[in-house]
Amino acid sequence: MERTLISSGSSFEAQIGYSRAVVTGDWVFVSGCTGYDYKSGSISPDPAEQTEQCLKNIASALGEAGATMDEVVRVRYMFASRSDFPKCWDVLQRYLGGARPAATMVVTGLMEEAMKVEIEVTARKGSARATASTKGDDAPPS
Repeated sequence: MERTLISSGSSFEAQIGYSRAVVTGDWVFVSGCTGYDYKSGSISPDPAEQTEQCLKNIASALGEAGATMDEVVRVRYMFASRSDFPKCWDVLQRYLGGARPAATMVVTGLMEEAMKVEIEVTARKGSARATASTKGDDAPPS
């Protein structure tokens, strides 16, 4: 099976030996992304803004892989502080509310003090779920 590596251009990828994302078949595995804006090299002190940037970085990697946020089937949230998680729910809902992936949140130390969140996802191309109808939020896709 073919394997495609996707890079964000970060120097850490070469230094540490990883890819922003790996595509194999219909599966896309996106490495943990932090809230850095790679174009400016900046990071916001606000956890919700960092979460927004994480998800923009993830969406960009998925786009390069030919996938979308609606095809995310698994997400792992890593927060430096448990109290920051609820502050980010609105952002998470906007980006992942349609996909409703299996999710795990852990509290952990991150590589730099400025980092408040890191998010990694797994997507499967072609797996986007149909939006819920008037049958209710848990209605199976039509």
